[in-house]
Amino acid sequence: MRHTTRNQQGGAIIITVALLLLFLLGFMGIALDFGHLFVVKTELQTAMDSCALAAAQELDGAADALTRATRAGKTAGNLNKVNFQGSAAGVVDEEVTFSDTLIGTYSHTFAPVASARYAKCTHTKSGMAPWLLQALTAFTGNAAYSASQGVAALGVASRTPAQSSCAIPVAINPKAGGTPPNYGYVPGEWIPSLYDETPGGPASSDTTPGHFGWANLDGSSSASHTKAQLIGTGGCNLHLTDTVTPGAKVGASEAWNSRFGIYKNGAGNPTIDTAPPDLTGYSYTPVNWPTKAGAASDFLSKRATNRSFGNTVDTISAGNTITGLSISNSYKDNGMGTFAAGPRSLATHGADRRLVLAPFVAGSKIVAFGCVLMLHPIDGPHVTVYLEYVGNAAALGSPCASLGLAGGAGGPLVPVLVQ
Repeated sequence: MRHTTRNQQGGAIIITVALLLLFLLGFMGIALDFGHLFVVKTELQTAMDSCALAAAQELDGAADALTRATRAGKTAGNLNKVNFQGSAAGVVDEEVTFSDTLIGTYSHTFAPVASARYAKCTHTKSGMAPWLLQALTAFTGNAAYSASQGVAALGVASRTPAQSSCAIPVAINPKAGGTPPNYGYVPGEWIPSLYDETPGGPASSDTTPGHFGWANLDGSSSASHTKAQLIGTGGCNLHLTDTVTPGAKVGASEAWNSRFGIYKNGAGNPTIDTAPPDLTGYSYTPVNWPTKAGAASDFLSKRATNRSFGNTVDTISAGNTITGLSISNSYKDNGMGTFAAGPRSLATHGADRRLVLAPFVAGSKIVAFGCVLMLHPIDGPHVTVYLEYVGNAAALGSPCASLGLAGGAGGPLVPVLVQ
């Protein structure tokens, strides 16, 4: 009788331990598998936030804004990895949508394009099989434990005025009697640098109305800072009323020209790795654009097809023939154009590097920021350089977006997450 009782007790203990192990397995499965879902959800949210911010930056009201926004958002989103950094997020075009209000109806083909102010990116990562919970199927016979799971994330971004901004190291001098927001300039107008139209002409005063001049945006007198700002994202952490000092373009030509996909031979000069080019190097001068006005729309079409300085012939001499410039043989284009074979192309390495911010400066103080197009490379120390004035950078339709801290009263627009 006593032996039978012990056997019964032993059997009860085995059953109890088995049930306890099953119970613990369930808790471990919940912790591990739900933790897995939480990590993927966090990674996916980062991807959607990146997608929305990149897409919102392109919402400038232009006819191709949604096309550019979709491409930028998808590219930025898919640079992020999910599932423990094991695979790309997998954002597709239709998952980037737009609206004119935060709580409005979102559509990938939103119309009218000019009214699109918000970009939303959504994506679901599905098909993730549980790691431990599926083991419960063997114990319970319930197939629900081994069912694949999924997580979803969304991000919504818009553009808002910034407190601080980044700009190229130049100063736009308001025209005589010019008032905000354009200070006497008309969108599409070309702004000359402070040099005579005649090559080799004398330099003008740094405060000549209706011209732009070189500036040290950090208040220093360092030429190396000017070069570094052209190679990088510009002078950053700039605020209205900041003081700037006159600069010089001597020594800055190599850095300026890198934005056109043109690099100078020799040590210490910028390379594609240190100074990325724009998506197009095609350039505009009084030779190939004699009206000296309204090149921005053509620039956007050239950017869409990644035309190089030489357009469809990727040589410096071809670009010189088009523009009338005299970029010397000491420069090379590294096969940057669409029509050059190999990975070193504008399409692969290019970025938004020629539609840029430039400060309006009056009395050595920044009074506003303009959106300008860098029109052409620099081919000498005493020649006129042109920028095209696109508009005030704080306008809702401005194609120029800045890096900076959001929350300003009237600064350039920066993308910011709103949901």
